Amino acid sequence: MHSAKIAGKLKEQILQFSGELSRGLPKVLSRFVAEMIYGIQARQSVRLTEVSRALAEPISIKKTVERLSRQLGNPRLAQWLTNRLLTRGAGRVRDLTLLILDLSDVHKKYAQKMEHLAMVWDGSEGTKNRGYWTLNVVGAETGSAQIVPLYGRLFSHTAPNFQSENMEICEAIRKVSTKTQKRGIWVIDRGGDRGYLYQYLLHEGLRFIIRARSDRNLLAEQEESVLEAAQGCPMLFDEYVAREDGDREKPRRLEVGYRRVRIPDHPDELGLVVVKGFGREPMMLLTNLRLRRSRKCIWHIVESYLTRWRIEETIRFMKQSYQLEDIRVLTYGRLQNMMALLTVVLYFTAVYLGIRIKLRVLSKHLVRAARRVFGIPDFRLYALADGIKQVLFNRTRGPGTSPRLPPPISFQRLLFQK
Repeated sequence: MHSAKIAGKLKEQILQFSGELSRGLPKVLSRFVAEMIYGIQARQSVRLTEVSRALAEPISIKKTVERLSRQLGNPRLAQWLTNRLLTRGAGRVRDLTLLILDLSDVHKKYAQKMEHLAMVWDGSEGTKNRGYWTLNVVGAETGSAQIVPLYGRLFSHTAPNFQSENMEICEAIRKVSTKTQKRGIWVIDRGGDRGYLYQYLLHEGLRFIIRARSDRNLLAEQEESVLEAAQGCPMLFDEYVAREDGDREKPRRLEVGYRRVRIPDHPDELGLVVVKGFGREPMMLLTNLRLRRSRKCIWHIVESYLTRWRIEETIRFMKQSYQLEDIRVLTYGRLQNMMALLTVVLYFTAVYLGIRIKLRVLSKHLVRAARRVFGIPDFRLYALADGIKQVLFNRTRGPGTSPRLPPPISFQRLLFQK
């Protein structure tokens, strides 16, 4: 299919998706959502100047930026988008879907004027820097590459309405679980090993798999640390997984064990799954799922937790492909709205392009259109994002493009034709 036709089809799908998502919203806001979904993808950037260039309005870039900035300041935009995206995504969550929750951050080391900057940990530099926290929830199936972005929120410890990190996490779980009618299994790393969170999940009857910290106290035969409980745990079977070693994969032998435990002050019995072979300390997973002492059931818990790498890859994708850490809006409300919009864009790329048979050819073509130095990336989202940008942006005469290309295809013209 010719690139111009693909660009037209892609624009139509953006309009269709944004129209479904913003149904019932004021026309001005509905148009703004469509423009942002289009512009962020056409330029692979959350900067309003880049989005404005993609829109190719017959006015100055400055005027377009000012208009977009005003609309981005709508105090209810993030709430609207989050609720509507959750309603749409919840239908894809089944009983055993993994609901992977992760706390991450956006570094703004040199920012001075952005509202409510907090101190966040910068792992690359091993120090704290200015920035914001983000909380993301992604649905995934064990053994499948498909993800369903469900929730994305930016917050700061210094914001006036901030209560606590625990409250932020529990509010995200509450919103997602309400929409999914408690379907799904929550999967959280060691940052979720908190007494407050266990209490909330158990009280609400929500299923979970949480990686325990080594200093977590448990009750087995007696009260002891989870590390001591793991060391005394009987190993039930071995499993082999592939380990990357340069350009080759080598098998890694794991020992897997299981025992029943309780958390002090909690009457509910939990399962402790212990995996030895990943490092000096065993990986220790606490779950309230009912398990038989069978290889299949216990290994499924391990596979489910290992699936959580997808949310780390998703967050890396958002930061790299759409330059999240280059965001330039100054007000806290606009930052939160942009995070909600970026989650919507991610849903469109990861889910919407694949849910209709007529779009499968489009998706394949976009993947083929994405070219990097070393060919198509292994992670499909990167390839799709690159391909979408190439198809949309390279069909217009932007700065530095060849004058022999056809004139810009105005997104507004297509918008008002619908």
